[in-house]
Amino acid sequence: MTRASKSVKRCSWAPLAGDPLYCDYHDREWGVPVHDERRWFEFLILEGAQAGLSWATILHKRKNYRQAFAGFDAKKVARFTARDAARLLKDPGIVRNRLKIKAAIINARAFLAVQKEFGSFDAYIWRFVDGKPIRNRRRSMQQVPTRTAISDAMSKDLKKRGFKFVGSTICYAFMQATGLVNDHLVSCFRHRAGR
Repeated sequence: MTRASKSVKRCSWAPLAGDPLYCDYHDREWGVPVHDERRWFEFLILEGAQAGLSWATILHKRKNYRQAFAGFDAKKVARFTARDAARLLKDPGIVRNRLKIKAAIINARAFLAVQKEFGSFDAYIWRFVDGKPIRNRRRSMQQVPTRTAISDAMSKDLKKRGFKFVGSTICYAFMQATGLVNDHLVSCFRHRAGR
């Protein structure tokens, strides 16, 4: 399955239908604090693309997204034109949704503006959690919220800065994925690793 054995306790969603890619994502990535600009931009694009779809769908298209969106280079994506957007709409390797594709390009431009204002997107985004991950102690998936006051504030600020597909629920998923919050269940082997 992954480097960890099948007997290891994980969050209940991790072994989704025996999907090794999904399980590996849980074991190696989900909840690990991000401090890399390209990774921040990658998760902004992927979380926005996921809206209304399953994360497994996006995870299986991730390699295609990397290729379609210039290796998640925000400077290159910010220069995409209407012709690039039309090309992406024909790409079967990504979610071919006109609004989501347009949002990715708009978000690249907003991302660069944030970098210019704050020195980095990393410096900007970590302010929402006072510079350190929020460590929750959830015992079941039913205790994990879909949004919080912090994701509400993040969503509001991102929208004010021109970002699209950044509603509070998307922002909370973004926070979980990038380690701004540790929502691994206390029974999961990754909960302690997130400290």
